[in-house]
Amino acid sequence: MDIEGRIVLVTGASSGIGAATARAADRSGARVVLLARRQARLDALAAELSDALAVRCDVTRPQEVADAVAAAVARFGRIDAVVNNAGQGLYAPVEDIGIDAFRDLLDLNLLGPLAVMQAVVPLMRRQGGGAIVNVGSGATLATYPGSAAYTSSKAALDMLTAVARLELAEAGIAVSLLQPSITATEFFGAVRAGEDAARAQEQGTASLAHAPERVAAAILDLLRSGAARADLVPETFGGSVRG
Repeated sequence: MDIEGRIVLVTGASSGIGAATARAADRSGARVVLLARRQARLDALAAELSDALAVRCDVTRPQEVADAVAAAVARFGRIDAVVNNAGQGLYAPVEDIGIDAFRDLLDLNLLGPLAVMQAVVPLMRRQGGGAIVNVGSGATLATYPGSAAYTSSKAALDMLTAVARLELAEAGIAVSLLQPSITATEFFGAVRAGEDAARAQEQGTASLAHAPERVAAAILDLLRSGAARADLVPETFGGSVRG
């Protein structure tokens, strides 16, 4: 897909990878729909961009998702591409994972992307095609203590993405997965549980962290190519990046 002139919807757009992706899409000539829960941040970002719509949306609430998609169509007439980026972490040993916290995590990391796909796929079918990139996690390529809740939610997203790609190919809708490596965002400070462990990991891996702009560039590459998946994870940690 040529991004210039396209309508690109980005969830979790108020900071980090989502905001970087919105800016990158804007620079590539797209018009951008910004979804997140923090309206003030969305409005500030929209003011930077050439033609953007900021919609407060909690992707764990399907009606809010449907309303946001309707607002995007009312403004731009179509949605060509979606970046499912909204997500959150949770750090805890398996024996200490809070069941309610885990349910909430699955609601955001897995069911949220599903709700967005269900809202946009009928539109993309009518349009004759589209592109969807789901942002997974490079942490699913290895095993780490304390990561079971987060990585299992993202591993489930990996499979959801693969099956959606198979099912939607005949409709001309390319569904792709990006697995970033550690990225310099607000992620570690916004985990649902285990903030101390998250902060310790953040400090220990700061020298390895990518800028969110690098992840944004990889997301746009997937939108353009329609490839099944890509990762930014070094080979040492189970990915495909050499060096």
